[in-house]
Amino acid sequence: MLPGEMSEQQEFRHELEATLAAREEMGEELEPQLVDRFADRIEQEIDRRAKEQAYRQRPRSRDHNAPTIPLALGSLGLAIPLIGAAGGLAGVTGVIVVCIAIVLVNLLWVLGRR
Repeated sequence: MLPGEMSEQQEFRHELEATLAAREEMGEELEPQLVDRFADRIEQEIDRRAKEQAYRQRPRSRDHNAPTIPLALGSLGLAIPLIGAAGGLAGVTGVIVVCIAIVLVNLLWVLGRR
């Protein structure tokens, strides 16, 4: 059991004891209001825990992955004419330079998004 859960249990126990003590002091006339208030508190805590658990179980997706795919596909689309032009004008050296430039642009984009 986690320390936070222990204090929450102690808090609920204290609140339940206070509700029962108030019931004894106030009598049966106010019992429905006390029960309703305590039930509302329990429902709120259940909702909070459910949201917390749903958040923890939610698949982790990084926002920067979505733009990376179009960038990579766009880079490949631009690489074809750039490599053709570089190969025709500068030969193998031009092709290597274009490939290195494309890799650097993609790498810097990914590193810059982190």
